[in-house]
Amino acid sequence: MFRRSFTSNSFTSKSRAGKTVKASKRKYDEQAKEKMQENVENVDKPSPGRCALTSPIVTMIVGQDQRLFAAHADVLSISPYFRTALKEKSLDDGAKQLALPEEEPEILSCILEFLYKGDYYPRLLRGKRRDSWYLENAQDPYQTGGCGSSEATFFHSGVKDIVLRDTVVYCAAEKYGLEELKSVAFRKQGLQSGIPADVILRSARYAYDHTPDTESRLRAHYLALIIRSRKTFKRSGTMQMEMKNGGKLFFDLFVAMCNHMDDLVEIR
Repeated sequence: MFRRSFTSNSFTSKSRAGKTVKASKRKYDEQAKEKMQENVENVDKPSPGRCALTSPIVTMIVGQDQRLFAAHADVLSISPYFRTALKEKSLDDGAKQLALPEEEPEILSCILEFLYKGDYYPRLLRGKRRDSWYLENAQDPYQTGGCGSSEATFFHSGVKDIVLRDTVVYCAAEKYGLEELKSVAFRKQGLQSGIPADVILRSARYAYDHTPDTESRLRAHYLALIIRSRKTFKRSGTMQMEMKNGGKLFFDLFVAMCNHMDDLVEIR
């Protein structure tokens, strides 16, 4: 139902063979005018990794331990959230400071790395096949037949347990208005494998708690993942415990749906 496409659009120009097509001066003037207008419109729309590092430094106090981070104001302003916050938070001497008590330092580190470099560790790299991807320092699945994972989970102090790192980055990108980062985090999560059932369920709950009801990509990913791995989840004590918290009916319904789907697969 939800289709992901990782292909990029390419634009080619064609002309008649054997003939030279000479563009008119008017056409060149129009193109130059459009290019100039595009540059003007993009002045206030900086993109990751393309900011001049000449703006004031902003100090950020992050997490329960109040760890200090610093970044250039222009870089932070790529995010609508930070752009608005910087307009409201300024000290008398011109220095700017932001407090992010609910943010995880490791996640903010990923956010800043993306804003400066356009990606965060482990980087997303292209595979040898068309439209294939793999993570930096992970096994190349097309060389070994596996699908290695890299830096998949971390301890979240708010959750007080292990969750999928890319899920939290995705939710943070949703909060900070970074659509490109959401796409990067989502693609990285799809490359992870061998994640325990309890971590998947915990991360799915986190995704539902930190995304709006209109969000379909990450939520649909977890639903599809659980359905694909139904044989594991219907035997999962963690799954049963979670469903029991909402009523035993829900767990029984889940198992019944799994058994029914298994029957359909066998019939086909």
